[in-house]
Amino acid sequence: MNLKSLLARPFANYIYNKIAKGMETAVADQQHILKSLIKSAINTDFGKDHGFSNIHNYEDFKKQVPIRDYELLKPYIEKIKEGRHNVLWKGKPIYFAKTSGTTSGVKYIPITKESIPNHINSARDALLCYLAQTGNYAFTQGKMIFLSGSPELDRIAGIPTGRLSGIVNHHVPKYLRGNQLPSYQTNCIEEWEAKLDKIVEETYHQNMTLISGIPPWMQMYFDRLMEKSGKKVGELFPNFNLMVQGGVNFEPYKAKIFESIGRKIDSIELFPASEGFFAFQDSQTEPGLLLNTNSGIFFEFIPATEIFNENPTRLSLEEVKIGENYALIINNNAGLWGYNLGDTIKFVSTSPYRIIVSGRIKHFISAFGEHVIGEEVEAALLKTANEENIKIVEFTVAPMVQQNNEKSYHEWFIEFENLPANIDAFKQKVDNNLRAKNVYYDDLITGNILQELKITQIRKNGFIDYMKSIGKLGGQNKLPRLSNDRTIANALAPYITQV
Repeated sequence: MNLKSLLARPFANYIYNKIAKGMETAVADQQHILKSLIKSAINTDFGKDHGFSNIHNYEDFKKQVPIRDYELLKPYIEKIKEGRHNVLWKGKPIYFAKTSGTTSGVKYIPITKESIPNHINSARDALLCYLAQTGNYAFTQGKMIFLSGSPELDRIAGIPTGRLSGIVNHHVPKYLRGNQLPSYQTNCIEEWEAKLDKIVEETYHQNMTLISGIPPWMQMYFDRLMEKSGKKVGELFPNFNLMVQGGVNFEPYKAKIFESIGRKIDSIELFPASEGFFAFQDSQTEPGLLLNTNSGIFFEFIPATEIFNENPTRLSLEEVKIGENYALIINNNAGLWGYNLGDTIKFVSTSPYRIIVSGRIKHFISAFGEHVIGEEVEAALLKTANEENIKIVEFTVAPMVQQNNEKSYHEWFIEFENLPANIDAFKQKVDNNLRAKNVYYDDLITGNILQELKITQIRKNGFIDYMKSIGKLGGQNKLPRLSNDRTIANALAPYITQV
């Protein structure tokens, strides 16, 4: 064991014990954070506009602060971009995290000196929990990679501005800099495929022990490595023993990624976003991600079925129930207030508070009243794929509204690693599994309102080429699992396999 590993052991145990104690005080911590946030922002423009001086508890807060998305918060953001201080939070942000919005175009998410530890320490804590629980310190002795956006930052009103992963890159501890790959110069390459080729070149002969990133782009990296070497990734990197992933549900990619590695290795799942680092996998044996209840964020939860209501039910942590689908609302020490993140989660445990990410509010199909969500289509497809020993590369689902009295249906666009022996039988199983997950969809099929789903095959690398065509290949970009219209479906026409 080298010096770095020896130094990591006591720190890992210290952090792990601290997190374990925090599991028992989560509700009290949340109450304290809300009071602290209000007190700190009482003299900001937002605090004055929303009567923070009259807020004494959560009930007061709900009356004074409405739920907002980025568009409704944007007027305050624009003030900050003009150089104003004390707008959403005291002083001004130390960064803007620049991210692409579905309807808002480019979004500028403030990060303050108070909120930056949430982004930096949460990933660290996830690794330290892993170290403390498993005693596996081997990965600290080799090279580590995070497939991220460019660390080069622009400035808006003097505020450094860039992708969150690029911002975080500037905060990698010095003691890990010698282990970090790729080089700064390579990370600055904007064009994803050119960057990927350079990453392969820089890492090919290295002792890689930890690889992290968004699963579809890790898979692209693995594919390039295997093309170059003719070996499985685990053979090329014999000491590669830990993978860290986040950004999308890992399950649809899991089988193919582990096949590319050639052996089972440990993995840690994270739930980060430009707006905050919300949860991380703290255990290799328990399901779900531990909610970050003492990291400058006060969470609220709205039943997902009510998110578009004028006055939805707003719940604090102590009011949530296991298995319910909630829209995640955040209030944080960067000045996001009643902020509708757009993600939905479910609690798998309330002692401690562990969650799974179930989908996106805007990523659903309810063209016929079925309100199918991402978690349901992923579960239906994966159950079938596992039973049939089929590996899925990527997929998305859209409604097909038929004319002339023909029955409508859900169209599944799937890129297969290996084709089912009987595609019709495979389709039937997926449809049955989705019906078992969603009673409304089942009713529509039973009532002959909808016909069973149809599968449209996407050619090899078709989704990669589609993402490239819209300028969203690589980095933190993700393909929506579900759409409630045909925009993506129509754009996929050039990538369909002709059978």
